[in-house]
Amino acid sequence: MPSVFSMIIAGDIPGRFVWEDDDVVAFLTIAPVTPGHTLVVPRKEIDQWQDVSPAEFAQLTTVAQKIGQAVRKGWDAPRAGLLIAGLEVPHLHLHVFPAFDMGNFDISSADTEASGESLDEAAATIKAALRDLGYGGNVPD
Repeated sequence: MPSVFSMIIAGDIPGRFVWEDDDVVAFLTIAPVTPGHTLVVPRKEIDQWQDVSPAEFAQLTTVAQKIGQAVRKGWDAPRAGLLIAGLEVPHLHLHVFPAFDMGNFDISSADTEASGESLDEAAATIKAALRDLGYGGNVPD
């Protein structure tokens, strides 16, 4: 059975994509810890991060770094947070988000009622920052 992320990647469920390439996508989570909280996900269904090949993990972290640059730029954040939790969905994903304090690293305090408008605005901010940083070739329209 496909994961919810596979269904988002396939277009069966809507997603706010900010990055797409042949192997990796990034889209906003619907439950952000801070505005701009993005999930970096392999297209291939892999459950555990320990099971991904070193090359695939390198691709994921390379995209996560670019998303991290964009969220720092977009929100003037002192740090970009990076987490691998994996308990929410059985499909490997890296959480990347603007981090202002250690409390931002608590996934359990995510905003489960974020408005669609706020998520759309965050996606637009990340896309603009990615384009400004020179990564526009992977930013979907």
